[in-house]
Amino acid sequence: MSGHLVMLHGYSGTAEMIRPLANQLCPEGWQVCDINGPFPHPQRGYAWWSWDEKKSASFDINKLKELNESVAHVLSSLPEDGPLIVGGFSQGAAVAQELLLTEVAHRIAGVLVIGSKTARPLLLLEKLAELPPNRMCSMHGDSDEIISLKHGEECANIYEEGGWEVTRMHHNKGHIVDMNYLEKLKKWVSNSAQR
Repeated sequence: MSGHLVMLHGYSGTAEMIRPLANQLCPEGWQVCDINGPFPHPQRGYAWWSWDEKKSASFDINKLKELNESVAHVLSSLPEDGPLIVGGFSQGAAVAQELLLTEVAHRIAGVLVIGSKTARPLLLLEKLAELPPNRMCSMHGDSDEIISLKHGEECANIYEEGGWEVTRMHHNKGHIVDMNYLEKLKKWVSNSAQR
């Protein structure tokens, strides 16, 4: 069945910036759905919520409000029918995971999390217990100074606790998409699309 690969950019990124990766990962017969974040960044691109340099592990009330606005923004841009594989980089991957807490959760066949964490881990774990298990892929850099590997591992662990099949891809670089894993990512997305 034909579906959509939803790939969301990171902080100060754009849909145009993540589109080349999304096009390379998109399974045959599927379409890419990439969306700009709703908040213009002061220097370039867009954001899904405001960023501070504190690298706080938690979301304060203002960030949660912006996160909710971002999720609503994505939902309004999604195709109405068919399966979805949702993912992205950094902030975008956190927003993609939030889609599991919405009315499209039953359409999600896989979640691709690159250099990110979960915004609301307890809520997500509760929701995963209600959903049939699917697939999650986590790519994270050991040297990531923006979102620590520890937070990336905590994110993957939530999906494992929820009974999902988790694929981990670790690299020794920082806060990036490691293109050395491109073929593995393509295979993971393709396998997720066939479920």
